Amino acid sequence: MFIQTEPTPNPATLKFLPGTVVMTHGTADFAEASRAARSPLATRLFAVDGVSSVFLGTDFITVAKVDSADWQVVKPQILAAIMEHFSSGQPVLNDDGADADASGDDDGIVMQIKELLETRVRPAVAQDGGDIIFRSFEDGIVYLHLQGACSGCPSSSATLKHGIENMLKYYVPEVMAVQAVD
Repeated sequence: MFIQTEPTPNPATLKFLPGTVVMTHGTADFAEASRAARSPLATRLFAVDGVSSVFLGTDFITVAKVDSADWQVVKPQILAAIMEHFSSGQPVLNDDGADADASGDDDGIVMQIKELLETRVRPAVAQDGGDIIFRSFEDGIVYLHLQGACSGCPSSSATLKHGIENMLKYYVPEVMAVQAVD
């Protein structure tokens, strides 16, 4: 197995491309080791000293490190952990990983916002090793949750305000602002 790595706009994260499907649908975000129990892969990655978060995408894994860790030390250990996991035959998640948005009664504005995020925003941020999830739309404000490389990225506020907010305001006049939420 040959695993490629790519830098992300967030210097504390690296994107790992194992050359195989990681998640068949959806994504999984583990902001800390205590939340990784349902993922044998994330659990294995958190065993590497210096790993602070793990994000699983369709065909990539984004790993963040603590500030004191050095990528030259941590990266080979992460590569080994990914190889070991995919060689072991264990599942990436012990459940189906479906974290689907169950709100079936979205109004037209919310549907339009979600469609724009799905078609224009998520593919772009996935290239950088992250994801942006719609949380809600209230009083003209779109609330989004940033995951993977987007979470904690120095340029994420600029992306939100100058990129996503401007685009949503242009296509959906009811949108007045965009805010990140945890």
